Amino acid sequence: MRVAGSPDELEKMLATAQAEAGAAFGRSDVYLEKYLDRARHVEIQVLADAHGNCVYLGERDCSTQRRHQKLIEESPSPVLTADLRRQMGEAAVKTAQAVGYRSAGTVECLVGEDGFWCFMEMNTRLQVEHPVTEMVTGVDIVEQQLRIAQGHPLAFRQVDIQYRGHAIECRITAEDPARGFRPCPGLIERFSAPNNARCRVDTHLYGGYRVPSHYDSLIAKVITHGKDRATAIGQMDVILRTMQIEGIATTVPFHLALLAEPAFRDGKVHTQFVENDFLPTYRS
Repeated sequence: MRVAGSPDELEKMLATAQAEAGAAFGRSDVYLEKYLDRARHVEIQVLADAHGNCVYLGERDCSTQRRHQKLIEESPSPVLTADLRRQMGEAAVKTAQAVGYRSAGTVECLVGEDGFWCFMEMNTRLQVEHPVTEMVTGVDIVEQQLRIAQGHPLAFRQVDIQYRGHAIECRITAEDPARGFRPCPGLIERFSAPNNARCRVDTHLYGGYRVPSHYDSLIAKVITHGKDRATAIGQMDVILRTMQIEGIATTVPFHLALLAEPAFRDGKVHTQFVENDFLPTYRS
């Protein structure tokens, strides 16, 4: 991806992108799209069966990210109005129906500061961050995906989908933020995580487990739910401070600092916020 900030830069950026595409993929085809500065990453969860039924389960805001990798996801988005949610949801359903999609899927979009939004891509699979949607809707997306694969029709309609409270997910990785997010494989000497109705921890960790160096560094997903966004953030802060991962460095301290950042608390983040605004002043 290359950004052209002016017509004069377009020729240079186009040549660079074509050269990189040719070297990486064996063909130099590229396409042009509008660049949205300080945009938010908002995605719509859909479920579509083989009987013509398709619904959307609200949205997830994934704007808090680093190097295009999501760090924190939440639902609902702090900036979407009910009308914009409906517009994006209905467009996501039309997208899935247009290609005859059958399963759980996610239509990802960018939303500008002025409310202008556009389609980015569709992920035709279960997303890492699906638990936040499950928390606010009460719909078990994995169960529905399996039922759809077995040929069953959806047992609910769009009007049946209700949203309750706010949910947040932190992706905890085996990386050291103090050393430029250097990967930290190694032996987990001790692991413990809260287990209560206010939170959900999806992980494969246990004391004695060795984190390998060959795979993605994600080691745990921590999801909290509250009556509102402030409550969910507060519960996440408590859970991360309670959780114990000893033996390797993780991003838990980094996530705690992010949760305390005023801009995040106010819901005023965008896809470049972490790298441009937060990391330059972050101290672990």
